[in-house]
Amino acid sequence: MFMLCSARFMRTIARLFSLALLPLVMLMLGWQLGVQFEQQSLKDTYNRLDWLYAGQSGSGELIQDPEKEVDITLFWSVWRLLIEHYIDPQDLKVTPMLYGAAGGLVRAIGDPYTTFMKPEEKKDFMETLNGELQGIGAQLTERDGSIVVVTPLKGSPAEQAGLRANDVIKRIDGEDILDKNLGYVVGKIRGPKGTSVTIDIRRESAEISLNIVRDDIRVPSVEFEMRTVQGKKIGIVALNRFGDDSIEETRDAFKTLMKEGMQYLIFDLRFNGGGYLEGAVDLTSLFLEKGKVVSVEKRGRQLQHFYVDGKPIVPDVPLVILINEASASASEIVAGALQDHQRAPVIGTKSFGKGTVQEVIDLPGGSSVRITVARWLTPNGRTFDKEGLLPNIVVERTEEDMKAEKDPQMDAAIEWLLKE
Repeated sequence: MFMLCSARFMRTIARLFSLALLPLVMLMLGWQLGVQFEQQSLKDTYNRLDWLYAGQSGSGELIQDPEKEVDITLFWSVWRLLIEHYIDPQDLKVTPMLYGAAGGLVRAIGDPYTTFMKPEEKKDFMETLNGELQGIGAQLTERDGSIVVVTPLKGSPAEQAGLRANDVIKRIDGEDILDKNLGYVVGKIRGPKGTSVTIDIRRESAEISLNIVRDDIRVPSVEFEMRTVQGKKIGIVALNRFGDDSIEETRDAFKTLMKEGMQYLIFDLRFNGGGYLEGAVDLTSLFLEKGKVVSVEKRGRQLQHFYVDGKPIVPDVPLVILINEASASASEIVAGALQDHQRAPVIGTKSFGKGTVQEVIDLPGGSSVRITVARWLTPNGRTFDKEGLLPNIVVERTEEDMKAEKDPQMDAAIEWLLKE
């Protein structure tokens, strides 16, 4: 009887123990399954992040429709993390963050001429094209992560203070501009007439600080004069910029000089930062009776060729073209075309090397994006993008020459013409 009771007692204890242990076992099993799930989820997340950071698309080919082919989970995740954790949530302003994201997307391409412009930056850009603004008078660009001077405009405060093409801007009023975009730098430099700005630059291995007083910037489009040297009349025409009336002003200058008996012509494109393609074609047409001016290479399309209009003003006048490191864009098209056609030798220093075409596309809200859509080629198929045009005769003009008002490049041009 005692043994029977003991057996029943043991079975009861076993049942109670099993009932007590079951929740613990289920808990342990659930925890293990949860850990496995979390580990798999974490692994999937890491794989997803690797996929995102690798920049892969669904097709593994050139993306055609980013809304369908690109997963921007990373973008939304970062935004949510900022909303949840950033210490000053009042600084999370939607429009500046959207502009910043769009700007970062464009800058990631690495092309200094493909840029996103906020409304105020677009306004500044259009004012620059019109040639009327207040500031120091210098054309800037982004190159290899730095802000570089393309050219100081002729007669501008920048030129008078000694700013030169290819100077790298390091600081503005003591502020380091490393990692700042072009729009930010331009905004810091511009300001009301009569105020000053201190710009620290790197020129080759030297560090130089320039104090520049801002002024109205109105660049004369065309300047010309007649010089008589050894009894010969030499017309000198300087095209400082491509504006709305530049071609007509250049044509009028040629006609005036021809009436005065011009025998030789020097066409000065130094410090000309360029302009639109049409202006380069129209300008080259003043010198050539026939021939190609430039070819435009676009992605996935055949070359588009542009030719002179067959109505030259000075097709036979002995000619020299002057360029320097601040000659860019449309001025390089003109110099390259006349060089390839052997219409004129090019004298000076290697040009800036801006051989691409940009298109400005307006966006909602007043912003815009400026996109490189094509590349220019000279009549002989040469590209001058980034490399610049090499003159037929290389002649330097130093800062000391400029201060002393000496112009060995102009002297070389006159000497070459008088030998012909």
